[in-house]
Amino acid sequence: MAYAYLFKYIIIGDTGVGKSCLLLQFTDKRFQPVHDLTIGVEFGARMITIDSKQIKLQIWDTAGQESFRSITRSYYRGAAGALLVYDITRRDTFNHLTTWLEDARQHSNSNMVIMLIGNKSDLESRREVKREEGEAFAREHGLIFMETSAKTASNVEEAFINTAKEIFEKIQEGVFDINNEANGIKIGPQHATTNAALGGHGGGQPGGGCC
Repeated sequence: MAYAYLFKYIIIGDTGVGKSCLLLQFTDKRFQPVHDLTIGVEFGARMITIDSKQIKLQIWDTAGQESFRSITRSYYRGAAGALLVYDITRRDTFNHLTTWLEDARQHSNSNMVIMLIGNKSDLESRREVKREEGEAFAREHGLIFMETSAKTASNVEEAFINTAKEIFEKIQEGVFDINNEANGIKIGPQHATTNAALGGHGGGQPGGGCC
């Protein structure tokens, strides 16, 4: 199916916070409670519509273990959006957010949109991290924030789609250079006809789309 844009996402956070479950719920609308640990990187994709434009989301799900951190870093570079996930029932996963965020900011392009996600909101009785704490962390670091449940699908759609809306807005404002694929955005076949009209102002760099 033709699309106007392709946005690349990366999902990051500690092991066991539900990154793979979120991806599966978003792409396949199903929950798989027993999931093997992600080794390296897994991949999913789905079409969404924003502003009557078809947008393809290409989502890379990364391993949380320290031993895979260097692989994960190489995926930051080409991402337009990141979902930074912690588990509301495990305080340590919240405490590690600062490290993840520093890593992401250091290795990604400065315009990458980051959505902070407190996952497992269905386990209210086992909550260790208050919603307000998540909100405060997001505010302090300029992130979008949501609590989700990969199990009940609560807010899962919204988390992925709101991140895309933010990226789309940045494109409209001219913040993202859409002619440089290193930013994690690719112009789709649907756009080929209108791109000449839209992308004219971005042509100031020699060599065009080189990374």
